[in-house]
Order: sequence, then structure tokens, then C-alpha cells
Amino acid sequence: MPTVKIGQRGQITIPRQVRDWLQITEGDRVFMVRDGDMVKMLPVKRTLLDLRGAIPESRPQDFGAIRHQVIADRAKSRGEEA
Repeated sequence: MPTVKIGQRGQITIPRQVRDWLQITEGDRVFMVRDGDMVKMLPVKRTLLDLRGAIPESRPQDFGAIRHQVIADRAKSRGEEA
């Protein structure tokens, strides 16, 4: 398992072997997750900004109606009234 040295400003260099495991390259982002005494690094492949424009502007969505329908469907699946 590779080890790293923490620099003066708290920075580290991710060893090539770890970058290869995570399939990350320069400019990519990683998400750090604390798990007890450990920290996991998860590659961030897509962000909300990457999805910008995924819904065509010519088809406006009524998110209030969609939200209401989802709530009603979930209540129905649990045998409750919406």
C-alpha cells in the first residue's frame, strides 16, 4: 500500500498506483468520506453542473406536479392516503 507525505500546507500527492485504481487524472475531483478512523476517496465523475441542459428548455417541467405525483405514488404503495 503506497504511503504519502503531508506537505507544509497540508497537501498530498496521490501516488500513480492509487490514481490508476481510481481511474482519476489531473483536474478530476475526489470526494473524501470519513469512515471511523479511515478516510475513503471516491472519484467524482459527474456533478449537477454536468447535467445542466439535460432537460430541454422547450419542454418546461412542472416540478411541483412531479413532486406531488411522487408523494402520492409512494403513499399508495404503502397503503396510505396522499
